[in-house]
Amino acid sequence: MSIAHDLSDAEFDELDDLLAATPAPLEPLDASMLDGYLAGVLVQPRLIPIEEWLPPVFDYEGRPLPDDIDPAWLARIRGLVERRFASLNHSMLEQGWFYPVVLDLDAEEAEGDENAEAGQGADAETAATADAPAEAAESAEGVESADGADLPTDPITRSLLPWVGGFEYAAVTFPDLHEQADDNVNALLARLYRHLPAETPEEKEIVELMDREHPLKNLDEAIEDLILTVVDLQEATESQRYHVEQVRRDVPKLGRNDPCHCGSGKKFKNCHGAA
Repeated sequence: MSIAHDLSDAEFDELDDLLAATPAPLEPLDASMLDGYLAGVLVQPRLIPIEEWLPPVFDYEGRPLPDDIDPAWLARIRGLVERRFASLNHSMLEQGWFYPVVLDLDAEEAEGDENAEAGQGADAETAATADAPAEAAESAEGVESADGADLPTDPITRSLLPWVGGFEYAAVTFPDLHEQADDNVNALLARLYRHLPAETPEEKEIVELMDREHPLKNLDEAIEDLILTVVDLQEATESQRYHVEQVRRDVPKLGRNDPCHCGSGKKFKNCHGAA
């Protein structure tokens, strides 16, 4: 079986630009959110075909692409996204590890200072091998979200927020994972969702619990925890994902000496059973 090669730096940049070119009013995922989204699809308790998980990449609200969309543009995006998807899956299964596309705030701030001097806008670099869009960083920098919920201000959560937001988007789009009556799955999800804005007292309590029981000293430790948590989630749902239902027979199995079901009068072993 051939192993899909991961995207190069240039291909991550290209994919980000292609997604940004999605026609308005559609709102596509950016590079970091897309990466989290793909991981969220991979850990689902059922195998989800690309025909199901690719369309939501182009719009948060599930609106379809226009009929006159450029087929070459769509084919190129699909090819790049499929390769990243396959590479993530292989890395999780074979290595128990992967490199997420998350924001590098230090690089972003340094680049922002340089671009400010030149009168240009800043793009965010990633801790992996791709460039995450500036919009993702901007969404994590505000003090409040659109609905008034407090947004995290610590560097760790600000870096991981877009990626985890993409993961949650997959879990909401395909709710099978959230519907698991499994304490282990719920505990693993809590370790990821601690990096999302806490909007209810219950969510704030969970974040405080995570901070006490699983404190994160720095961004590198937080990224490692995110990686291992996602790999554990994939392992926790693996048996369901590859479970094959046994075929249930509507009629009892025929013995070799029983009359054949076709009505020929012959024994089953001398009729259809001979095949």
